[in-house]
Amino acid sequence: MTKNKQIQNIAIVGTGVIGASWAALYLARGFNVIATDPAPNAEANLRKYVDEAWTLLSDPGLSPGASRDRLAFTADMKQALFKADFVQENGPERPDFKMKLFADMDAVTPLDSLIASSSSGITPSVMQSKCTHPERILVGHPFNPPHVIPLVEVVGGAKTSPEAIQQAMAFYTSIGKKAIHLRKELPGHVANRLQAALYREILYLIEQGVLSVEEADAAVCYGPGLRWGVMGQSLQWHLGGGAGGIKHFMEHLMDPLQGMMKALGNPNITPELKQTVIDGVLREAGGRSVDQLAQEENAVLMGLLKLRNQYYEHGAQSEPTTASGLKQARSA
Repeated sequence: MTKNKQIQNIAIVGTGVIGASWAALYLARGFNVIATDPAPNAEANLRKYVDEAWTLLSDPGLSPGASRDRLAFTADMKQALFKADFVQENGPERPDFKMKLFADMDAVTPLDSLIASSSSGITPSVMQSKCTHPERILVGHPFNPPHVIPLVEVVGGAKTSPEAIQQAMAFYTSIGKKAIHLRKELPGHVANRLQAALYREILYLIEQGVLSVEEADAAVCYGPGLRWGVMGQSLQWHLGGGAGGIKHFMEHLMDPLQGMMKALGNPNITPELKQTVIDGVLREAGGRSVDQLAQEENAVLMGLLKLRNQYYEHGAQSEPTTASGLKQARSA
């Protein structure tokens, strides 16, 4: 990819929930988007998703030139890719499928364009293994849904060039994403591994009868979850150290925490435990559908991000911008 290449045309390969969410975000940021997916009714489902997301995206402000009219669709992947400045792939999570798909995309995408995958578990080294130009292949893994959650994890494979990583980081940042660079490939990347670590202990506590499913969720979202929306755990421990900050914490509080870490459990995930979780979650949902719950969550998240942006805009220490609060022009 040419350094500082102006990105105007973005191709979305795979228009399921993740791909459709990316499409909505890129349109809201003022890009031309051409999407491709061989599934029946893919275009209709994509446009419906974008329409539903548009109100949410419009509230904090759209970028200059943002329009749903800039969305095109084709079932022919080659047609979608031959003018793409940037590709966001969202295909099935199967290594064999990804390897062939990336080889096919690599063959028809302009040589100075990046090809990024939304894959949550397959490493870029696997995906680029059959490509002629693997240096521009990487992972740009979003947190679902991409048009709401700012985080994107950028991961290069064994053959990805440092320039491609830099350009991907700059591009995602320019559209309001909070991009983090993972310097090693790991199954599940980082954020999902953190979720898995927390959920392991949640399941253990439920299995041991310490608390119910509903109470475990309340312990997260009414306790540390509120703090995590403001700052990460290491910075939280800096506050936990009082006037001495993180140095005091490491010298005086880390040993007790280490003891607690050693006492964490490994649940035996039986059919009975799975059913306990299912029953508890359905009680929490209270008859609301998955779609209803997702809409409620997205609305609250956008409100929280808006408040966060307003706080940092009014004289507080600078904070990287997030996807919900930008009116940025196209740049890369």
